[in-house]
Amino acid sequence: MSIVRQQPTVFFPWERRRGLRSVFGGGRARQVLSLGLGAALLALLWHRERRASEIRATRATITAVYGAVANWRADHDRGCPASLADLVSSGYLAELPRDAWGKVLRVACPGRKDPRGFDVSSDGPDGEPAGLDRVE
Repeated sequence: MSIVRQQPTVFFPWERRRGLRSVFGGGRARQVLSLGLGAALLALLWHRERRASEIRATRATITAVYGAVANWRADHDRGCPASLADLVSSGYLAELPRDAWGKVLRVACPGRKDPRGFDVSSDGPDGEPAGLDRVE
């Protein structure tokens, strides 16, 4: 019986098979990958916070307009203004109110939520009047 010995195989570094593990197994590739993922995460968080801050600013403007319309109604026997321009010309607002995306707010009399009251809303970022992203 003869014993067959395997010859030791010597590979040069450029002769080895290189898979994904060897590419991402190195220290520098891992650092680059983690930096890229970190940058993507920061971009995502920045975008979310920017959108949330725009919505907060629009809600603050809506609150101010809501108070101006309520004052108008108190002074005009619960009547609604024909438009926001009436509020500006009468001195209830300093300027025509706009949302964070530069569009003029909407006032609806009677309101959808309160039939005896009024609603103040924004069309949202897409500008569609009855869009799903409107701010009320």
